Amino acid sequence: MTKESKPDRLRQMGALNPKAEGVRAPWFREAGFFDPLDLVQVKYEMLRHAREDGTNKADAAALFGLSRQTYYQAEAAFERDGMSGLLPRTRGPKSAHKLTGEVMRLVEEHLDANGQLQARSLADLVHARLGISVHPRSIERAVARKKKR
Repeated sequence: MTKESKPDRLRQMGALNPKAEGVRAPWFREAGFFDPLDLVQVKYEMLRHAREDGTNKADAAALFGLSRQTYYQAEAAFERDGMSGLLPRTRGPKSAHKLTGEVMRLVEEHLDANGQLQARSLADLVHARLGISVHPRSIERAVARKKKR
């Protein structure tokens, strides 16, 4: 059994700092507790440094190799959710949100008589009738999911 390294685990979680070399805070430069590869730790320390040590936000962001925008996003997430707000989140929609019941009824009504799928023409039909842009591949996946059930 191969033991994964910390950078490998951070990468899998989406928490690997891609700009670790930009972290200039002296306590991150010394080997030990602070790890510039750990983006959650870097963000937390950036926020703590500004709040507790009185550094202005722009300087704190620069010291930790991050942008001011990242500082403000981290600050808002931390105020809203605490430490868990700094954890990486999956981006984008969590489901096929455009493929509502109405859309799927229209798709199912217009499948070929033998059940063949013409996803591109179905996507065009959905857009023309309902005004919703759906990628043909999304339609293919939705029909396949329905067939599995």
